[in-house]
Amino acid sequence: MTDPQTVLTERVQQALAGAFGPEYANADPLIRPSQFADFQANVAMSLGKRLRRPPREVAEEIANRLADFPGTVEVSGPGFLNITLDSDWIAAQASQTFEDERIGVPTVTPPQTVVIDYSAPNAAKEMHVGHLRTTIVGDALARLNEHLGNTVIRQNHLGDWGTPFGMLIEHLLDIGEDSAVAQLEAGMGTEFYQAARVKFDGDESFKIRSRQRVTTLQGGDPETMRLWHVFMDATIRYFNKVYAMLGVTLTDDDIAGESMYNPMLDKTCDDLEAMGVAVHSDGALCVFPPGFTGSDDKPLPLIIRKSDGGYGYASTDMAAIRYRTDDLKADRILYVVGADQALHFRMVFAAARLAGWLPETSSAEHVQIGMMLGKDGKRFKTRSGESVKLTDLLDEAIERASAAIDDRGYDEETKHEIAHAVGMGAVKYADLSISHDSEYVFDFDRMLGFTGNTGPYMQYAQARIRSIFRKGGYDPRAVRGPIRIGEPAERSLALHLLGFGTVVEQATMLNEPHRLAAYLFETASLFSTFFEECPVVKEGVDPDVRASRLALCALTLRVLETGLSLLGVATPERM
Repeated sequence: MTDPQTVLTERVQQALAGAFGPEYANADPLIRPSQFADFQANVAMSLGKRLRRPPREVAEEIANRLADFPGTVEVSGPGFLNITLDSDWIAAQASQTFEDERIGVPTVTPPQTVVIDYSAPNAAKEMHVGHLRTTIVGDALARLNEHLGNTVIRQNHLGDWGTPFGMLIEHLLDIGEDSAVAQLEAGMGTEFYQAARVKFDGDESFKIRSRQRVTTLQGGDPETMRLWHVFMDATIRYFNKVYAMLGVTLTDDDIAGESMYNPMLDKTCDDLEAMGVAVHSDGALCVFPPGFTGSDDKPLPLIIRKSDGGYGYASTDMAAIRYRTDDLKADRILYVVGADQALHFRMVFAAARLAGWLPETSSAEHVQIGMMLGKDGKRFKTRSGESVKLTDLLDEAIERASAAIDDRGYDEETKHEIAHAVGMGAVKYADLSISHDSEYVFDFDRMLGFTGNTGPYMQYAQARIRSIFRKGGYDPRAVRGPIRIGEPAERSLALHLLGFGTVVEQATMLNEPHRLAAYLFETASLFSTFFEECPVVKEGVDPDVRASRLALCALTLRVLETGLSLLGVATPERM
C-alpha cells in the first residue's frame, strides 16, 4: 500500500528540483491534509522568499510540473497548492493491500538494536499507579519497534538493591519466610516495607541488625543472598501477576535490576577517574558535564560515588549505559521514566558522551512520562493520601467494565473475558491516546465510555465490523477485492487507510504512540460514517458493490486490529 502523502512528497520534490535546481530535491514540500482538497502543499510560501519571487508564481511553476499527476493540482490564495487525488488511484492503492500482509507498514533497513528501559518498579515497595504509565508506554514502544523489524531488548530496571534491604531481610526473618512470601506475593510490599521501617526507627537492636545485614549483603554472604532471593522471587511473582493482568510483554528474562550492575560499579568509577572524566569534589567522585549549572551558577556535579563511598542512581545508570552499548550493542536506548528525572538523564547522557561510552552512532533518549492526576487535578492518591495500589486500580477497571456489559446476555466466562479486555483496554488506551509527557486525569467514567476517543469505543468499532461479516455469513480473511469507490464515505475511508504504514513508522521513530491512537480513532470515526451511508450486506446491494465494500471493511478491520495490538490493546470479537 502506498501512502499518498509520501507519494506527493516525492513528486513535489521532483517538481522542485526540475523547476529550481537539484539543491531543492530534498526540500520539505510542507504537505498537510486540507479541508479544501485531499492535501495542501505550502512550500511555495517559504520558497518564494528564498527565490525572491512571488509565492503564487512559484506555486504555478510547481503545478505545471505536476501535470501528469494522478489527480488535480490547483493554485489558490497567495500560493497554496491544493491537491486532489483521483478516486481510481486511491481505489487501486487500497486494493493492493490484499496482497500486502503488512498493510503498508515498512520494515526498517538496516534494523537497529533498540534497548528499552521501562516499568522498573521498586522491589522494596508495592507496585502503584506511578508505574502504570511507564509500563504501558514502554510496552507499546517495544511492540512498535519489533513490528518495524528492529531487535528489541527489554530492560526492567528493578530497584532491587541498596541499604533498605538490610531492614527488609531482618523483618523477613522476624516474621518468618513463609509469612513474608505470602505477603509479598499478595502485593503487600508497601505494608511489608512500612512495618520494617517502623521497627528500624523505633528499635535500636533491629537497626543494628539491619545495618549489619547490609554489610553481609554487599559482601555476598551466601545465607544473606539466599534470603535476598527469597524476597525477590516472591516480589517478582507478584509483578508477573500484574504484567499478565495488563497483558504486557515483560518476562523474567527482561529483568536487569540495580543488583545486576552492582559488581560493575567499582570499575565504572575507577575507569571514569583514570580517564579524567570524573574528579574528586568535597570528598565525592563527580563528573561535571559541560553546560549544567546550579542556582548558584556553579557547575553541577553528577555524583557517581558519594563521600562515604556509597553509590547512587548515577553510578548504576553510568554502568548500565556502558553495558547497553558495549555488551548489548544498542543503536538506540529508550528510558521510559518520569519527567521529573529529565535533568538527571540529560547529565547521565552527557557524562556518557564524555567518557566515550555513548558513541555518536548510538542514541540515548529519555521518553518522559507525565504525572497521573486525580479528578481534583492533584497527584492521583487514595482518600487517605496514600499511593493507589495498581492491582486495586486494575480490579476496579474490570469490575466497572463488567457492569457496563452486564445486560448483554453473555455467560459468566465470556462476560469475564470481555470485561477483562475492556477494562484493561480502557486503562491502557486512555494513557496511550495522549502525549506521554503530558499530565492526565485518571477518570474511570470517561475512559470506560463507549463514545469518544476511548478504548471501549475502539474495541467496539472492530467488533462491529466483525458483526457485519457474521451477519452476512462471510469470513473476513477470505474476502477479496478489488476495492471500488463510488461514494464520498468510501473515498474518505480508503484514502485514510493508505496512511497506516507511515503513521506506525512515525509513532515508532518519534516515541509517540499517541499518534497511532489518534489515527485509529479517526479510522473508527470514518468507518462509522461509511457504515451509516454505505450498506454492505443489506438485501438489494449490487454484488460488485457488496464485494468492494466487504473488502473495505476487511481492510479497516485489519488496520484497527493491528494498530490496537501494537498499542497492547486487546480486541474482543464480540462486545
